[in-house]
Amino acid sequence: MDLALKAAEAAGEAGEVPIGCVIVRDGEVIASAGNRTLTDKDPTAHAEVLAIRQAAERIGSERLVDCDLYVTLEPCTMCAGAISFARIRRLYYGAADPKGGGVDSGVRFFASPTCHHAPEVYSAVGEIESATLLREFFRVRR
Repeated sequence: MDLALKAAEAAGEAGEVPIGCVIVRDGEVIASAGNRTLTDKDPTAHAEVLAIRQAAERIGSERLVDCDLYVTLEPCTMCAGAISFARIRRLYYGAADPKGGGVDSGVRFFASPTCHHAPEVYSAVGEIESATLLREFFRVRR
């Protein structure tokens, strides 16, 4: 999660919402990304989606069955869908997102009967650091 927090910090320094993500396979980080929606002018350029794309390219498969994803904020519904389609093994996230989350908040994507794959989910990993980073980012902008 420390590496995901560093990716989040870098995203925040670039003016993006400070969310970071890393994907790990066999103890090795195979992808790392921060949000880039403003930079890329792409509403789908969330840290999770970008990291999943990197990891899939790196291992040469759209299936990331033996990979674990660490992200600083509870994934939204779009990202939860991407995590499911990629067959991520485990999801670790930092801060909960009661307004925009799609895992333990909102639609609870993985609990849906139409969800084909649900990873093991571990919440509140690095929660304080993740929440503080987001809170400070928005405090400065308000």
